[in-house]
Amino acid sequence: MLEEQNRDTICEPARDIDICYQADVVVVGGGPGGHSAAIAAARNGAKTILLERYGHLGGMATGGIVIQIPHMSDGGTEPIIAGLALEWLERLDKVGGTLRPSMQDIGSDDAELVSRWRRFMGNVINGRIEHTAWVDPELLKCILNDMTEDAGVKLLLHSWGTRVLVEDGKVKGVFFESKSGRQAILGEVIIDGTGDGDLLPSAGADFDSVWDSTSRSSMLALVFRLGNCDYQKLCDYREGDPDQYQQLMKGLAEYAGTRLLPLPSPRNDVMWVNNWIPGLDCTSVEDLTTLEVKMRKIMRKGHKFLKENVPTFENSFIIDTAPQTGTRGARRLVGEYVITEEDFKTSKKFEDTIAVFPRLGRPGSIETPRHVYIPYRALVPVKTEGLLVAGRSFASDQMANNMANLIPHCIAIGQAAGTAASIAINEGISLRKVDYHTLQKKLLEQGVTLPGVILTEIK
Repeated sequence: MLEEQNRDTICEPARDIDICYQADVVVVGGGPGGHSAAIAAARNGAKTILLERYGHLGGMATGGIVIQIPHMSDGGTEPIIAGLALEWLERLDKVGGTLRPSMQDIGSDDAELVSRWRRFMGNVINGRIEHTAWVDPELLKCILNDMTEDAGVKLLLHSWGTRVLVEDGKVKGVFFESKSGRQAILGEVIIDGTGDGDLLPSAGADFDSVWDSTSRSSMLALVFRLGNCDYQKLCDYREGDPDQYQQLMKGLAEYAGTRLLPLPSPRNDVMWVNNWIPGLDCTSVEDLTTLEVKMRKIMRKGHKFLKENVPTFENSFIIDTAPQTGTRGARRLVGEYVITEEDFKTSKKFEDTIAVFPRLGRPGSIETPRHVYIPYRALVPVKTEGLLVAGRSFASDQMANNMANLIPHCIAIGQAAGTAASIAINEGISLRKVDYHTLQKKLLEQGVTLPGVILTEIK
């Protein structure tokens, strides 16, 4: 008996797993990247199934309550990130679920507009209005459901994709767990939209999971929301006595035990509080548990400090904590091309560019905006067939990923992955054989913008 108890491993008995569905494209993870991949694949004719482990879609943008959709323009008058990201906002506009500048105001340096939007982090860059939106997470869950139904995607919520089926070096399906037990789905193309690259180990795909512990993407968070606030009142106080406000924010961090950042929402009386806890790994169940317990203690201390010291929080209350852990970075694919920090610094262009983003902290005038370019090859594993990534696990070094793993960026990468999958299915070819020109053309037809990419020059 003692020998049995002291064993380090146990052999799990083999068993037959029911195949419940077969599809052209199976997407695991319904966050910004995975949802967009599923929508794009289905709209382009592929029979598509989407698995999501929670009871809602949207990932960090909904369950994570990271409700800022930032940096979708470059200081000019046109959106740089559009496509499905813009569709999210346009659908939300119709139900009162956004706070964002009007499109005709994007790029404006009008003093009154700049003064108004400067109060919202990320809405004014270099003295001009930028396209950054603030969204209602509950309404966004509804909108994403609508898009999924409209596109004809087969959706399975409360379904945790655990590993993939691989035969002869090609991914052929996905095993998942749910209240219905362990089941399998077969697919011609499998898309890892988990954000953390959860399928990469079982697929045999090479990946990098090393992070600089000081980087934004290496830190975990548990966002929470406060009600009965007044964001404009807080801005008045911050602008009236900026030194005192900074001292209070420093005192808040010291008292609570980590940095807490109160941020706006579409409602003036509701604010969300972002946070950072370094030294935790989002692929470790022990660290995820530590975060949940520790952050709720920090939340109570932080809220007490705010109520007692910062104007507008006197009668506030905690509405909720995010049902999803705030993860920013985990496994990164080793793809056919690995994007580097130097690529971003030099605005390197690629013949297979499938997404273009404003370069954060970009220098220069709006006449010479700096962009960063994402090649399709960064979504394709070096040696594993039948698999793509969608979202922040794209092939990149730490610094490049840290600059391009935001919500609208993941939407754009996901839209490209789903579109590429549909091309491969329709033409009966390998994912790595997808024609770049065809992919770019289809993305443009879907409202994606690819500034600086000239199709006639691509051979």
